[in-house]
Amino acid sequence: MAITPEALRAAFAGLTPGVEPDLPGITEIVDEPVPPEIRERLLTGRRPAAVLIPILQPATNAPLRLLLTQRTAHLRDHAGQISFPGGGLNPGEGAMAGALREAHEEIGLDPTKVDLFGQMPQYHTGTGFSVSPMIGFVKTPCDLVPDPGEVADIFDVPLDFILDPRNMRQETRFYRGAWRSFLAVPWSGRYIWGATAGMLAQLSRIVNAAN
Repeated sequence: MAITPEALRAAFAGLTPGVEPDLPGITEIVDEPVPPEIRERLLTGRRPAAVLIPILQPATNAPLRLLLTQRTAHLRDHAGQISFPGGGLNPGEGAMAGALREAHEEIGLDPTKVDLFGQMPQYHTGTGFSVSPMIGFVKTPCDLVPDPGEVADIFDVPLDFILDPRNMRQETRFYRGAWRSFLAVPWSGRYIWGATAGMLAQLSRIVNAAN
C-alpha cells in the first residue's frame, strides 16, 4: 500500500529531532568502514552539515516521490554521486536553516515551498561530515534550477520504492586500498550508494517501524 503524507508525518511525530530512535537496526552509521583510529578522528573532528530530504507532494492523490540530485564530477567530496541537496553549515547556522539554504543554492528550491516535519538521527560520513538530515514536503509544481557548479542533474524516485527494504543491497567494493561493504539502491539506471543510501535506509526503518 502506498505511503500517505499523513502516515509519513506520523512516523516522525514521536521522534526527538536528531536523537537515535529505539528501533531494531537503527545505529550510528558510517557510510564506509574505516580503521578504528581513522574513525575516531572522523567522529571527533567532524564538520557539521545538513541535507534536505525533499518529498514531492502532488496536488492530487498521486504517489509521493523523493527528489534527488546527481553531483557534478569535479567536486572534492562525493563527486558524481547521487545525493540530497545539502552541505556544510555556516558558523552559527542551524540544521533547518542550512538545509533550506543549500537546497535553494543547489537546485533553486524556494524555501516557502517546503514544509519541514522531521529530523533524522545524525549521519557520520567517511569524509568527515556529521550530517543532520531534515525531511519535508515540497509543494508542487515548483521550478527547480540546478547550480551547474554543483549539480549535474535533478530527478525523482517513487518513495514507495525507496521505503521497500527489498530494494536495498549490501555490496562490496575495493576502495582506497581495502574491500569495503556498503548499501546500494539501484534504480532505473541510477546507482544510489554511500551516505545517501545509508540515510535512505534510516528513513525506511523509521517509516516501516511506524506503519
